[in-house]
Amino acid sequence: MVSSHSKLWTKDFIIVSAVNFLLTLVFYLLVVVMGVYTAEEFNASASQSGLVVGIFIVGALVGRLFIGRYINKVGLKTTLFIGVIIFILATSLYFFNLGIGFLLFNRFIHGIGLGFASTATGTIVAQIIPAERKGEGIGYYSMSATLSTALGPFVGLYMSQHTSMEGIFGLCLTIAVISFFIVFFVRMPIVKDTEGEREVKGFHISQFVEPKAVPIAVITLILALCYSSVLSFLNFHAIQLDLVNTASVFFLVYSIAVLLSRPFTGRLMDLKGSNIVMYPAFVLFTIGMIVLGFAHSGFTLLLAGVFIGLGFGNMQSCTQAIAVKLTPAHRMGLATSTFFIFLDGGLGFGPYLLGFIAPVIGYSTLYIVLGVAVLATAGLYTILHGRRASTAQAQAAA
Repeated sequence: MVSSHSKLWTKDFIIVSAVNFLLTLVFYLLVVVMGVYTAEEFNASASQSGLVVGIFIVGALVGRLFIGRYINKVGLKTTLFIGVIIFILATSLYFFNLGIGFLLFNRFIHGIGLGFASTATGTIVAQIIPAERKGEGIGYYSMSATLSTALGPFVGLYMSQHTSMEGIFGLCLTIAVISFFIVFFVRMPIVKDTEGEREVKGFHISQFVEPKAVPIAVITLILALCYSSVLSFLNFHAIQLDLVNTASVFFLVYSIAVLLSRPFTGRLMDLKGSNIVMYPAFVLFTIGMIVLGFAHSGFTLLLAGVFIGLGFGNMQSCTQAIAVKLTPAHRMGLATSTFFIFLDGGLGFGPYLLGFIAPVIGYSTLYIVLGVAVLATAGLYTILHGRRASTAQAQAAA
């Protein structure tokens, strides 16, 4: 029988996961429509349209970097409220057509709102999950974002074909307001661990990032950069292969693979340590990228989605769990912020950097090269975390 202390699916866990789902749903819904909207509404160039899409992530990065330092002073629930309120205000401003400059500014502010709110939800969840179920719990929590990555683009593309942008903005605003009212029902965890919690005078990098979380965050950055090629260039790759219809369900298949595997991988991590999940995931992610590079049929394209979901999809939650497990309770907010800064950095700047390479070598070759890069990252993981994790696991077993 599971004790109440070890209970995972509490009311607060479900509520916080729901808020995270709703906010990220709006983000992914707008990602797939803002580029075309900018090009059509403002006659913007491809680079300007891309900037409108990507500056949201830059805003989220700035928000996380700022709030990571002050989240304990401000308070988790207050931070969450501030983030959601900024999110609502920015969403409502989409209705005002004041030029592309204003749109860029608003997208940046919108990103800051998500940065504040998602750092708060990630920290709350990390604190309310029982220590012995941290990997499993964060795996379930991060599935809320996984669901939004599948549902958001689907809803966005469907609505763009059947309704106006005002209708899309209206739905996004409704979702944001619903998330605001849900926050009222969240109860904050009591953090007993205050060891070392004192203000440091002067400027120190540890005020903005958690040093203990940086090594695993670096691994996350590289993996996210590789995965960003899938998010950004899959449609271009599918057009060349004449597989556009199949590509439309790629992320749905990806999400199903993640949803089916996360309950097992999270529990396995808690029982056997992070390495037993991470090393197979490196291999699966590598296989997925190489299969994607060689894909010439709908079946192989979707098979790549399964492998990438089993690989990167589980790495994302596993590395987040590692980051918070390595960190004292009073610095979990900073650890969560640090993790997402590196994750967003890879996803946000990856397309820009890889955009210089893709036209030269082609999308197929790019995916194969990145698959090899993922496998090489396994060696870096061993150096930065894997060896220490295996030693700690052996000591625990002994």
